[in-house]
Amino acid sequence: MDAHAHAVIGFVGLGAIGGPMCRNLALKHAGELWAYDLNPAAWEVLDGTRAHRASSLAELARECEIVFLSLPGGPQVEQVCLGPGGLAEGPRRPEVVVDLSTTTVASARAVAQRLDALGVRFADAPVARTREAARRGELSIMVGADAALFARIEPWLRHLGSDITLCGEVGCGQVVKLINNALVFEHTAALAEMMVLGERAGVQPATLLEAVSKGSGDSFVLRNHARKAMLPREFPTQAFPPEYALKDIACVLELAQHTGTPTPLTSLARRYYQAAVDHGLGGRYFPVVIELVERDVDVATDSRQP
Repeated sequence: MDAHAHAVIGFVGLGAIGGPMCRNLALKHAGELWAYDLNPAAWEVLDGTRAHRASSLAELARECEIVFLSLPGGPQVEQVCLGPGGLAEGPRRPEVVVDLSTTTVASARAVAQRLDALGVRFADAPVARTREAARRGELSIMVGADAALFARIEPWLRHLGSDITLCGEVGCGQVVKLINNALVFEHTAALAEMMVLGERAGVQPATLLEAVSKGSGDSFVLRNHARKAMLPREFPTQAFPPEYALKDIACVLELAQHTGTPTPLTSLARRYYQAAVDHGLGGRYFPVVIELVERDVDVATDSRQP
């Protein structure tokens, strides 16, 4: 068996996406796996695996060579890595931290720099696609790391995703992930407008989507978000809500400001998802913005918008 198979790995964050990812690692990795989460109920996802339950981040750091993170955002990543009782506080630290979360680019690069000073390598590897894709191990993973570190962590990433892309140095994984998400949010809002417009002009939404899917207007968003959520008006609460979209859009706009790039379309998308929250649609699956169009809310002039 090679070094990869023998390595002891850790996982922090057993949430909606992190739980299935950790389960895949626990089932597919030949060596030991330790996991940590503050929520006792989260451990159910690892039932039937050989995963060890760490009592603290310090214990995880002592036991594991490589630790994967799946956390809500940059502040949590910084706390877990560098805060009191964090992975890098004690004398025994992991050799590598791989962050599967979505954070700002600046946060990823700052954490990488601080960990590097402590002898810990860091890669940002945010994931895209659905919870079901996470269960199947078919996520798209965008990685920011140097070539040597990427080669080291890629075998485990292959347990989690079907498409792994080295995007550049640390932080570049977040750049690509944030741009991907911004495009999804913008396209979803555009489709919401066009579906309502088409119906009011006499074309049934299902017919519209079927026809457009056969032409140059086809897209992943049309085939998935529009057909599976917007057409049947199914916007569950246990899914990616407008509030999460706003978090990611804020990260994109921060990056745009830092790079001096005008992004008015992204700013308009932010107004859409903020309007969804302001008009009582928060907490539901983010394509719910179609209901704003049906209510004739003009997000560009709505006085409740920032």
